[in-house]
Amino acid sequence: MLRIGIVGASGYTGSELMRLLINHPKVEVSYVTANRHIGTKVADLNKGLYGLIGLSFEEFDPRRVKDLTDFVFVALPHGKSMDVVPALLESGVKLIDLSGDFRFADKDIYESWYKMEHTAGSLLGKAAYGLSELNREMIKASSFVANPGCFPTGAILALAPALKADLIEASGIIIDALTGTSGAGRVASEELHFSEVSENVTSYKLGGIHQHIPEMEAELAKIAGVEVKVSFSPHLASFSRGIYSTIYADLKKKTSLEDVISVYDGFYAGEHFVKVLLKGHYPEVKSVSGSNFCQIGIAVDERLNRLIIISAIDNLIKGASGQAIQNMNLMLGLKEKDGLEMAGLRP
Repeated sequence: MLRIGIVGASGYTGSELMRLLINHPKVEVSYVTANRHIGTKVADLNKGLYGLIGLSFEEFDPRRVKDLTDFVFVALPHGKSMDVVPALLESGVKLIDLSGDFRFADKDIYESWYKMEHTAGSLLGKAAYGLSELNREMIKASSFVANPGCFPTGAILALAPALKADLIEASGIIIDALTGTSGAGRVASEELHFSEVSENVTSYKLGGIHQHIPEMEAELAKIAGVEVKVSFSPHLASFSRGIYSTIYADLKKKTSLEDVISVYDGFYAGEHFVKVLLKGHYPEVKSVSGSNFCQIGIAVDERLNRLIIISAIDNLIKGASGQAIQNMNLMLGLKEKDGLEMAGLRP
């Protein structure tokens, strides 16, 4: 069995990694860190893992990583991963970083959007971008992968076929996305109190300031071969997990819904974790919750000559930990579906 370490294992993404990895046929979790919970048993913090993981959280020590692991996930917040990734790479382990610290090649872009100094600038541009369906061969060949953000995952998978086939204009794309409360992480805040969130929808970081915008635009531009501009509006909704993105793009010419669906079917032919729905069918958050699947539904507004794309993912799985395991499987030469063959939790 391959030994897996998780740095920052007490948050939601770290907890999801452990929950998914205990069912993986080829790996075992051997080392977990959480500086706020040093000495605490994993199952005391995450009671769903009681009797399944006997480890306790440790303080991060790169020497322990080298001795106890063959592969490492870094599940620390933005701005914290850059403090540990250099030492991990120097130790020779393969790793996936789930923060935004290494998704960009340009230090100035990171610092401008994330509003903090990047202290490991020499590593920028060294990580493969871990969107498995689009960068599979690059991920297989890499020892260092930057896992995509949750919002970009849903948006890029939804837009990639249309941009690749030159069906839509590359500017003026509108992405309107609802996310569940787990996207904010485990740290408590007033706006996430039950009485504030329940039966409610709120908006945040409007006006082109969300840090996922440059990630979306950079990766979509690689697909389109031209500069891509998006208007992105995130909303917090009263469900625990999921991202539901409704995307609007102007068609370059009159195109039937049947032809668009044919393009999407061809683009994702053979892809297990992306499901293009039939004409007249649209995704639901419940249908992907608890799974590594992305569902895509498509409509054409003939009056405005506009393409409407809807995607749904579980933000903690396909948007984070599940996609990270999918990438790990590619990096280690394992079956891509290992540990991830679960359907959505409905109802």
